[in-house]
Amino acid sequence: MNQNKALWEKGDFTKIAETMRESGSALIDTIGVNRSHKVMDLGCGDGTTALPAARQGAEVLGVDIASNLVAAGNERAKKENLDNCTFIEGDASDLHEHADNSFDLVLSIFGAMFAPNPFDVAREMVRVARPGGRVVMGNWIPGDPTLVAQILKICASHTPPPPEGFVSPVTWGIKENVIERFTNAGVQLDNIECVKDTFTFRANRSPTDFMHDFKDYYGPTMNAFAAAAANGKAEELERELDDLFNSQNQSHEQGVMSIPATFLRVTARV
Repeated sequence: MNQNKALWEKGDFTKIAETMRESGSALIDTIGVNRSHKVMDLGCGDGTTALPAARQGAEVLGVDIASNLVAAGNERAKKENLDNCTFIEGDASDLHEHADNSFDLVLSIFGAMFAPNPFDVAREMVRVARPGGRVVMGNWIPGDPTLVAQILKICASHTPPPPEGFVSPVTWGIKENVIERFTNAGVQLDNIECVKDTFTFRANRSPTDFMHDFKDYYGPTMNAFAAAAANGKAEELERELDDLFNSQNQSHEQGVMSIPATFLRVTARV
């Protein structure tokens, strides 16, 4: 069993992704996707950035390790009649099905960072990008005070230590690691840019309700609750997360949440 695949098929990330649509579209506008581009969206989920890229006219291939998210993405594309957007299963650590120099843009927003073997991930993203193309990543930053980094930090405090050799996904949020991985993959240092950016989770619901979505549908949080329950600390974990979600909410409307989260936006020019 591929543990990474099992993790992301365990819940239903579409419940979280529904709150990310607006920021996903805004990010695609910022990146500058157009109909001349052939795009791979790696770790695409159900299409938070893949579908906005397709709406701009690009030819988009969404690749995700979770079969349920691939099915959800294809269903969303079908409903919008986006025949230029297709979703398939694949592993960011090994894209051997895809030829060298195939894509103008290789995109991965909070996706490939969770794959094991980060040097393999960087090498594969660079390999399938054409000369003159770009690899663009969005990665959560370790220790950042905003929502997602704190969720992962709290969950880690309630789960057993990872196995020896495990590389934390949030190491992709450290500039020095990004540079090491992409230069190892053949990208020139001057062609690597790292800037902080913001993704905002928005929905007509309370922060507490949103916290329960993470509890019930987000693989890492689900695992943390299972471990906490085994130690009699599930209520403690829920209280910590509820405090976090409510303290991070910037909306002043009842039943409406707007929670920003800082991430590292990486651009590597191949």
